[in-house]
Amino acid sequence: MTSSRTPLILVVDDEEGVRALLTRYLEMEGFEVQEAADGDTALSMIKERLPDLVLLDVIMPSSDGLDVLTHLRRTSDVPIILLTGRDASADRVMGLKLGADDYVVKPFSPAEVAARISTVLRRARAAAPAPAPTLEFEGLSIDLSTREVRVSGEIVSTTAKEFDLLVFLASSPRQVFSREQLLEHVWQSSSAWQNPDTVTEHVRRLRRRIEEDPEHPRRILTVWSVGYRFEP
Repeated sequence: MTSSRTPLILVVDDEEGVRALLTRYLEMEGFEVQEAADGDTALSMIKERLPDLVLLDVIMPSSDGLDVLTHLRRTSDVPIILLTGRDASADRVMGLKLGADDYVVKPFSPAEVAARISTVLRRARAAAPAPAPTLEFEGLSIDLSTREVRVSGEIVSTTAKEFDLLVFLASSPRQVFSREQLLEHVWQSSSAWQNPDTVTEHVRRLRRRIEEDPEHPRRILTVWSVGYRFEP
């Protein structure tokens, strides 16, 4: 997302009144807004056009919010704010563990929602690496300006957060980083807020994309009881 265009917010809630209220207020605040009444519709819309942020109700028919969140985190790092019930603390904890960026408790003020959206979008922009020269290693090329990764000359697909993690590790070869440090620097988060297993899962995915033998990696190495390091 760049600051030169209007951020697109996808509001996903089965209550028409809630969607209408949020859409009206967010458009007044300068956002572009799309609506979805259920999780399946939301996933279809996201395939057509990736929003800058998803405002996602937890309790919905068909695919509920946590199902949608789980599905999205397999392929995307789009920022997600959950809308939860006042007594749904378990859903909030589970949502954060699954990769949600924030949550808002119902009933809410539209102004609070807009403020949370602005905060999460600022955090997402701050986490993005600035354009820089290509990082070159034997058989591995990382272009920071185009955000392309090539292995033996062939482009491999990565999600935004997988790319950010790879760049962070590769920018400091052989330096060991704990999962907590990676959460802080790559996710702009902490282990008190986000599950460190998020790092483990992203490392596993990266190895599948860039390692010749993911079960015996030679690029992203595990330093047992400490964390991970990139081997040039």
